[in-house]
Amino acid sequence: MVRTQILKVAFIIVVLGTAACRPDTAGPPEFDGMRAFGYLEAQVEMGPRVPGTVEHDRTRDWIAGELGRLTPHVSLQPFTGDIGGMEVEMHNILCSLYPENPSRVLLCAHWDCRPWADRDDNPSNHDRPVPGANDGASGVAVLLEIAALVADREPAVGVDIVFFDGEDAGAYSQNDTWLLGSRHFARVMPAEYRPRYAILLDMIGDRDLELSRDYQSSVAAPALWNRVLEECARQEIPVARETVGIIDDHIPLIERGIPAVDLIDFDYPSWHTIADTPDKCSAESLGKIGRLVMNLLYEER
Repeated sequence: MVRTQILKVAFIIVVLGTAACRPDTAGPPEFDGMRAFGYLEAQVEMGPRVPGTVEHDRTRDWIAGELGRLTPHVSLQPFTGDIGGMEVEMHNILCSLYPENPSRVLLCAHWDCRPWADRDDNPSNHDRPVPGANDGASGVAVLLEIAALVADREPAVGVDIVFFDGEDAGAYSQNDTWLLGSRHFARVMPAEYRPRYAILLDMIGDRDLELSRDYQSSVAAPALWNRVLEECARQEIPVARETVGIIDDHIPLIERGIPAVDLIDFDYPSWHTIADTPDKCSAESLGKIGRLVMNLLYEER
């Protein structure tokens, strides 16, 4: 994901049917921040999810397996990406809940880790992979918990979830080397796939949570962004006063005409260092973001 003062860096087959949707009207189920934190820890325990490694493959299969317990509509979307000059097979992980509902919302996060901790204060760590507790695992953790809750209680909209691969191995001076999975997803996405909006979760587990105020989100999806800000006030999530431009996985979606917002706390001291570990994250932060997204979903009519 890239900040435009710094830099940081899907395809889903939705079967549009005519079956009647039977949405729940009792409000959202309660999001469990502790259970989400368990998902975060499980990913980090598998090791850095660097494309082309055993740890990456193991985590891919684990995520797909967790989703497969909820719905049969889970698939892998393979593509080839460049990691430090080497071509590596990567996979976006796709999940569709209530695919018969033509009214859809897209939720997404990246699941890979940066191969190099090149912003670490210790130069000897620059060739080591980032553990990715916040940068990667936090967004995945929240969406896995949301998937379980949505599968148990149907909202008024169908929900598609995409975990993007290959987001985090770019060169800071070359924007097109980041966001490989979301670029691929957007490139092969059918023209008829038109979700109401997309929400990207990235680096939302920081113990000292303060969401960045992303310029692209406010321009591409102003109504949704205003709803996010209202929900942040309700959940007592601080939002930075400064507006910044962030190059992240929502950009390829916006370029394909999908209103998309990026929920991200870019002010994270452990970004791209070996210190990006679970102790820098909290169940409380995951819970706040999870409740924010769940409230938005279950407000849809």
